[in-house]
Amino acid sequence: MTPFKKVILFCHRWLGFISGIIVFIVSITGCIYCFQDEIQDAIHAHRKVEVQDKPYIQPSQLVTIVKNKYPKADASFIYYYGKDRPAMALTTMGNDGFHSIYMNPYSGQITYEEDLQSNFFVVVEYIHLYLLLPPAIGQWVVGISVIIFMVIMVTGLVLWWPKRKSDRKRSFTVKWGGRWRRVNYDLHNVLGFYATSIALILSITGLAIAFEPVSKGIYNIANVGRNIKYEDEVSEPKSDSLKRSGLAKQPVIDIALAHARQQSPNAQMFLIHNDPAVSGAIGVGAYPKTLRYAGASGYEFDKYNGKLLKTYAIEKKSPGLKLNEMNYDIHVGQIGGLTTKIIAFLASLICASLPVTGFIIWLGKRNKSKSKGSKTRKAVHHKTHKRQLQAGV
Repeated sequence: MTPFKKVILFCHRWLGFISGIIVFIVSITGCIYCFQDEIQDAIHAHRKVEVQDKPYIQPSQLVTIVKNKYPKADASFIYYYGKDRPAMALTTMGNDGFHSIYMNPYSGQITYEEDLQSNFFVVVEYIHLYLLLPPAIGQWVVGISVIIFMVIMVTGLVLWWPKRKSDRKRSFTVKWGGRWRRVNYDLHNVLGFYATSIALILSITGLAIAFEPVSKGIYNIANVGRNIKYEDEVSEPKSDSLKRSGLAKQPVIDIALAHARQQSPNAQMFLIHNDPAVSGAIGVGAYPKTLRYAGASGYEFDKYNGKLLKTYAIEKKSPGLKLNEMNYDIHVGQIGGLTTKIIAFLASLICASLPVTGFIIWLGKRNKSKSKGSKTRKAVHHKTHKRQLQAGV
């Protein structure tokens, strides 16, 4: 092995020791989360409703229904998931945290209530994002471990790449008929190679979701460094409480949804946000597909008079903004439907296996070195003892 590869092996091995357990946890939780929508649809009846030939109940009425039952609740987000799915109000209950209140979008009847902290997949998501540590700490622990893992994948590729063309064919396959140590070695190297490209994509998109500088970097790269003022967060519209002339004659959230449905008639899912902590305006996101977050058009309204302040039409968005809005769908593998979900699932499963198979390889070599050293010492002792006998000592 060349000195260069010895340095690479040293880095690969010790970085693996540092991040292995965290990479395993993050990968296995990501693997579980890939099919969370399909699993929850299969086990929870409240995630589906019977389609009716009538319009949705107005969002202001949904807010009133929630307020009547929970006067102190703050229904900041209203979701219309689709014609065959319920509407949902994401509410804050003070010290009780966030609750999801599901309602029939045609009648407003409450069909299910859920404390988000009790949802299995929400817990899995928090482990994946923060390891159940305080978010400010867990985010950095996971983020640094993911960056280390990316370095490990690249160094592993350098170590694995065969020098000779004649070796490449066998290097791309697992020798299932070999001894178990050989099979473990191939599982680590061969599966690691096949998963590298997908693992790097999943890592980068995950970092972009967690860290704004990474998201901003992707935005700038995709836009070739162009700063598009229209999309700048600094220019995000806000209602002016000093200019309340011409107050809307109906609730602004109703005006907002009606406008979004008119401008985006093919959208299947709508998200209405009226969270003062996020923006002073009322916004609506119109999404082409249910439970998919890419390709949305957005509309912002003055929360006092219902005036349209800004439109984020999908066809006018820059490549950078489109790519950033695809981050979640790419990260969980749903960007291309079932096929890409399976790919993300398998890649995550392989990533979870790599620290395990890598540790077994290291342990085997360590034990082999000890065994070899022991045999060498015995051989030296035997030769020395024989010479002593011959010399009459």
